[in-house]
Amino acid sequence: MTIVVTGASWPLGRRVVERLRTVDAYDVLELRRGDDLAALVDGDIDVVVHLSPGDHDALATRGRSAAVGTPELLAGASARNVRHIVLLSSAMVYGAWPNNPVPLTEDVAVRPDFGFAFARQLATVEQMVDDWSADDDRRTTCVLRPVPAMASDGTSSLVRALAAGMGGRLGEDDVPAQFLHLDDLAAAVVLAVDKRLSGIYNVAPDGHVPGSRVRSLWGMAPRLRLPDRVAETVADLRWRFQRGPIPPGLRPYVRSPWLVSNGKLRAEGWVPSVTNEQAFVEGTEIKWWTMLTPKRKQEIALGAMVLVLLNVIAGVVFVIRRRR
Repeated sequence: MTIVVTGASWPLGRRVVERLRTVDAYDVLELRRGDDLAALVDGDIDVVVHLSPGDHDALATRGRSAAVGTPELLAGASARNVRHIVLLSSAMVYGAWPNNPVPLTEDVAVRPDFGFAFARQLATVEQMVDDWSADDDRRTTCVLRPVPAMASDGTSSLVRALAAGMGGRLGEDDVPAQFLHLDDLAAAVVLAVDKRLSGIYNVAPDGHVPGSRVRSLWGMAPRLRLPDRVAETVADLRWRFQRGPIPPGLRPYVRSPWLVSNGKLRAEGWVPSVTNEQAFVEGTEIKWWTMLTPKRKQEIALGAMVLVLLNVIAGVVFVIRRRR
């Protein structure tokens, strides 16, 4: 089976390619930026794994839309008789709205926030791939919509901003959040190839992290809630002067919940190996003491008190001896 992977150079792409190449029956090729899919091989291609639209940082660096390159890719896929495409999108295409159901399932309508271009572009790519599939009954597509994905070697600037905003907003209510490890996302991509999954699948660990827990992991103290207009003005000023983590377009995603269900993908055999909290801890540079249990914190505090007491006693003994 011939499989072509786009976006193979970023951390997720490297994980996916490595896993696919462990299967002897797969001939895995990487499509580099600017390459023509139709010219990559002489024969037919069985599967295309389209990861490039999800590589936010690479797109931002080049100032490109997530939709750029997809029409050409689909034209090449038609020329090489591709029968299956796996597309990496994002759960952000659902949009963050106060009336979102909790959790969001795959049959919920896509409503990306107007102010956040990346989510709107991904929704456009999804539509392009869906239209390509509809043109031929022999074609199938799988769209993966992961929550923010993190790892020690692969947390994007977008995900870092979301994580920081979810835990560091001034005067606003904390919303629950979900964080996925890149290893589990790579496993979902490989499963979609192995089983030729068709349709839309959310990718997220079980459950979620309460907003208050995200704040505590960052080591932040509770903050006084401000009136909405005041909080928005303060947030704009903090971003303008680089004192806040959230640009205006992302703000809805830290104000309203957009938690997703993973039941459909779990039913296909995918099992997350890393929890929301574990992924967050690995993917962010959080303060080490926020990961300690209450018992451990008490032990450290007690030990510190003993050291202080011993230092005081030693000081008193030293003074007494000198007076003699």
